[in-house]
Amino acid sequence: MSSPESPVTPNPWAQWRSATPARLALGRAGSGMPTDETLRFGWAHAMARDAIHAALDVDALESALTAQHWEVARVRSRAADRTEYLRRPDFGRQLDEDCATRLLGERRYGCDVCVVIGDGLSSLAVARHAVPLLAALRTHLPPDIRFAPVVIATQARVALADEVGELFGAALSVMLIGERPGLSSPDSLGIYLTHTPKRGRHDAERNCISNVRPEGLPYGAAAFKLAWLMRESLRRGLTGVGLKDESDLAVLEQRHGPEIGRADGLPK
Repeated sequence: MSSPESPVTPNPWAQWRSATPARLALGRAGSGMPTDETLRFGWAHAMARDAIHAALDVDALESALTAQHWEVARVRSRAADRTEYLRRPDFGRQLDEDCATRLLGERRYGCDVCVVIGDGLSSLAVARHAVPLLAALRTHLPPDIRFAPVVIATQARVALADEVGELFGAALSVMLIGERPGLSSPDSLGIYLTHTPKRGRHDAERNCISNVRPEGLPYGAAAFKLAWLMRESLRRGLTGVGLKDESDLAVLEQRHGPEIGRADGLPK
């Protein structure tokens, strides 16, 4: 009901909408949407388009990684520009020939992990979240893990990390990549892990962590999941459908003891 001070009736959906970024209870003005909702939709759509088409600032990203004492290398895919990248996804999965030759010359046999940061479909996600995620990751990993140089890849698709990891001879590749933007999440970062990376791997051989951003899966939680999957992948020698994410049980065991994860409640 309207109050004596205001003739406007409060929106009963306002409290629900404050709890989610989803576009619900938009209202209507005659046969159309209210002007403010039309403007919000246009803004969200523009943010999503900008996230796809904006170029990644590779210099700034490399400087931030170097400040965290990561060694960095740069590569690009076979896609010559953004238009070709969007039209030819297969080019985004293959390294440019000159870059492949250069990486082969820098090959480091026996490294455990190769991290690749790809712009993907949202350079905004990579620019915002890749560096703080890697900073959080380091606190969860043993110091003896051997890393290849962190590779910044432009015009990149997920499978590009397979070729990069193969050239470095890595046991495990970790791809941080900008996910396809949505109307409420133009900056969502995805993580893909592949054991024994090589060209021709398929998605069933990978593990994925998605929606990494403060409004989704925060850096600390994402880093914990990623570190757990990395350790288990290196220990078991696999990723994909054979490796289930049981990091939540690891948290419960840390807090409440090893029996908490058993469905029957019996001691192990």
